[in-house]
Amino acid sequence: MPGLLGKKIGMTSVFGADGKNVPCTVIEAGPCVVTQVKTIEKDGYEAVQLGFQEAKEKKTSKPMMGHFKKASTTPKKHLAEFKFDEKYSLGDTITVEIFNEAGFVDVVGTSKGHGFQGVVKRHGFGGVGETTHGQDDRARKPGAIGACSYPAKVFKGMRMGGHMGGDRVTTQNLKVLKVIPEHNLILVKGSVAGHNGSTVLVQM
Repeated sequence: MPGLLGKKIGMTSVFGADGKNVPCTVIEAGPCVVTQVKTIEKDGYEAVQLGFQEAKEKKTSKPMMGHFKKASTTPKKHLAEFKFDEKYSLGDTITVEIFNEAGFVDVVGTSKGHGFQGVVKRHGFGGVGETTHGQDDRARKPGAIGACSYPAKVFKGMRMGGHMGGDRVTTQNLKVLKVIPEHNLILVKGSVAGHNGSTVLVQM
C-alpha cells in the first residue's frame, strides 16, 4: 500500500465542522526521496524504497553512500518500502500531498518503552484485595503459575512480569482531519503509538 515515512510531532486538538473539539496527532510526513525502485524482473516484486530525514556522511557506511549516490540524493536516516500504483524514478520526491484525497490512514509506530514491569501494570492483574490462586499476602504478585502434579510445568505464554513497551504497533483507520502541504504536516484523529519525535509509517 502507498505511504510515507514521517515523524510524530505531538498531540493537539481541532474544532470540527459540528463545533466539537477533536483530539488529533500531528505528523510530519515526508518529503521522502525515492532511493530504489524494485521490479518483478530483478527483485521478484514491485515496490518503491523511500528515504526520510538527512543523515551525516560520516555516520553512513560506504555501501550505503553508493546506494544513495545512484539515486543522486544525500544520505538518509530511515528507509522503508511502499507499493505505489504510480510509477516513480530514482531521485523523485514524494510529499504529503498524496494524502489529500485519503479519508483514512494506518499509522505504524514503536510504543513507548516502560522497562521491566510487574503483572499489575503489564497485564492489569487485580492486585490489592484479590486473594485467589495462592495470592494471599503479597499485594502485587501474580500468585500461583503452574499445576500441582500434572503436567508439572509452567505453560508457555503465561502472563508474568517482564519487559513492557517498545513494540511495533499499527493503529488502523485513523481519520485524516487536515493536510498542510506547505509544512509537510498531516493531522489524524486520535493517538498514535510512540513518543514525540519518533519515526512512524503513514499508509493508505
